[in-house]
Amino acid sequence: MSGVQTIRVGDDEGEQRLDRWLRRKFPQLNQIAIEKLCRTGQLRVDGGRVKPASRVEAGQEVRVPPLPDAAPAAAERPSLRETDAEMIQAAVLWRDEHIIALNKPAGLPSQGGSGQGDRHVDGLTAALMFGYKDRPKLVHRLDKDTSGVLLLARTDRVARRLSEAFRGRTTRKIYWAAVAGVPSPRMGTVRFGLVKAAGHGRGGEGEKMICVHPARVEQTEGAKRATTDYAVLDSLGSRVSWCALVPVTGRTHQLRAHMAELGHPIIGDGKYGGSGQENLGDGWGAQLGGEISRKLHLHARSISFDHPITGKRITLTAPLPEHMARTWKTLGWHENEMPADPFEDA
Repeated sequence: MSGVQTIRVGDDEGEQRLDRWLRRKFPQLNQIAIEKLCRTGQLRVDGGRVKPASRVEAGQEVRVPPLPDAAPAAAERPSLRETDAEMIQAAVLWRDEHIIALNKPAGLPSQGGSGQGDRHVDGLTAALMFGYKDRPKLVHRLDKDTSGVLLLARTDRVARRLSEAFRGRTTRKIYWAAVAGVPSPRMGTVRFGLVKAAGHGRGGEGEKMICVHPARVEQTEGAKRATTDYAVLDSLGSRVSWCALVPVTGRTHQLRAHMAELGHPIIGDGKYGGSGQENLGDGWGAQLGGEISRKLHLHARSISFDHPITGKRITLTAPLPEHMARTWKTLGWHENEMPADPFEDA
């Protein structure tokens, strides 16, 4: 067991999440332990309380409480199962010397944490080193049940630059979703703020966001402004529609909460659309019944970003996951018949 430590953030370590910075310094710490240290105030930055997602800056001083000793190097990270290594390698959509892009499978968490277990993208990155000495780093996340394009940086320098691009909103992400009913108008913008609901289930898995009218965001404690652009690409009568969604801001569960607030929850979204309902049209319920999968129908279809080294604009597109591809086939929709960015001429 170590004593209390005060560690200065190095000049080349700024602009990264506190939890990632800590895990590099103390491999024996998992995400749950870090969240507990922050929640109880044992972990402080420049004397103040922080959250795991807080960003550390060069020169800041981090107070680290007594920690258990690190396990022997060979036991720091359990060896990957061959099937898991093959799965995550098969998910590689594109890579170069600086970046790896995955088509993340639905059901696989991006990171560990409350209720997520130990099988997640971050825990499988040892299979994505491809000759590099360090594991690639996540620079953004997708919800566990959301599939699609997920970027990892192969060096700390690239991770910082990509993180800056996400914060500066120079990246552009387009999601595809099947939603209950047909939004009207067929193209628009949702500007409801979001605030976390009080209380949560065991292990934090009950987290849910509540929409707040834009006029009341400033008066609502904990609420943050959120903006989503949407466009209806196709529909089947009044029962279900194929929508493109662009999260202008990047809040937790933003797309799911915004579409539910419009009265058109994403198909398969039991948290925001009700798990026991059948959608008979007009946006009611988030289940279609029949042969349509009950899995969440939300997919990060594409991402565009300026390459942090070459400066070239890169656009990557991820094929639909199996359960959504089956739904598209059942409904007579064809993924290659739609423009890459339906908002370009709007």
